[in-house]
Amino acid sequence: MITDHKVIEIYCQIDDFMIDYDAVIKNAGIISDRRLKLRKRKFRMSDSEVMTMMVLFHLKSYRNLKEFYSTYVCKHMQDFFPKTVSYNRFVELQKRVIQPLSVYLKLRGLGKCTGISFIDSTPLKVSHIKREKQHKVFKGIVEKSFGTMGWYYGFKLHLIANDKGELFDFLITKANVDDRQPLKDKSFHDKVFGKIYGDKGYLGKDLFDKLFTDGIHLVTKLRKNMKQKKQEFMDRVILRKRAVIESINDVLKNICYIEHSRHRSFDNFIANLIAGLTAYSFLDSKPSVKIQNMLPNIGIS
Repeated sequence: MITDHKVIEIYCQIDDFMIDYDAVIKNAGIISDRRLKLRKRKFRMSDSEVMTMMVLFHLKSYRNLKEFYSTYVCKHMQDFFPKTVSYNRFVELQKRVIQPLSVYLKLRGLGKCTGISFIDSTPLKVSHIKREKQHKVFKGIVEKSFGTMGWYYGFKLHLIANDKGELFDFLITKANVDDRQPLKDKSFHDKVFGKIYGDKGYLGKDLFDKLFTDGIHLVTKLRKNMKQKKQEFMDRVILRKRAVIESINDVLKNICYIEHSRHRSFDNFIANLIAGLTAYSFLDSKPSVKIQNMLPNIGIS
């Protein structure tokens, strides 16, 4: 349940960030001559308010943004947002705050690596596979691919989380991109140190050697037809807890609602995804692995 205190907390954190963000843009941003001539009129709703509403939508049980804004925000949150605009105008304002919300997520919404990390990818379907030929919104952008649940049409979201259940990096790719490909890019794993646990889809000697050179130990289960190698006892134990990141995927899709098939533009898709990931960072309870509590039970001090 989202309390009034939680709403104020979300707004204050976002608004404090926007004060710093606007100052940086004003001092270091590049403004064209055309923009200098435009009338500098303040919007009825501030960017902080729009961003807060976008995050709240993903923390509530609503599955329709128009219903959430029209029946909940405009009627029951007038004390927090007294200067609401029409729904069509709100949708326009959403596009304006995609960039600052993305920066907020990257700088203040993500956690930090603790030395024990979990990696996984999850499909983001934008349309039913049977309607891929008729789908026009993402034509030429998305691809179809085969996953554990069969064929799907959309994107793929790659996530890295720590043992506390906090996301500290993410990447969006086309659906047909190999799970190992993002890890080969140093910019994706530059925040990772220690050990990172993945499923069998991350098996690969080249990837293991590359990550090991960068100071990262990749740990995965082995396939049945592979020569079995000895693994440390703690690695085998933590591998059994790798399902924590699959629980995170479940929370993102069913609570934070990052996936649906009603997008009308790519901007709408990005806004929905970024707001959903930001909403996850505000959850008080996240799927986690209590590593320290596991140590006494297995006889390790």
